[in-house]
Amino acid sequence: MKTILDCELNKTYVVKKLHTSGALRQRLISFGILKGTSIKYLNATNFKGTYELQVGKTNIALRKEEALKIEVE
Repeated sequence: MKTILDCELNKTYVVKKLHTSGALRQRLISFGILKGTSIKYLNATNFKGTYELQVGKTNIALRKEEALKIEVE
């Protein structure tokens, strides 16, 4: 399984699956992170505590634990 943490900076990936449920799943969906959606990995903090992604024209930041739940290809 390839997650955001395995991706290269400034590359675009397609969401394959969300490995979560409940409130976190709803939060990711509200950001537009759905199966088949293109997301671009923009940046990570120094200690890789948060990850910046571009979904459509919106930039969002996710915690490492949240980013691990997004499978991409």
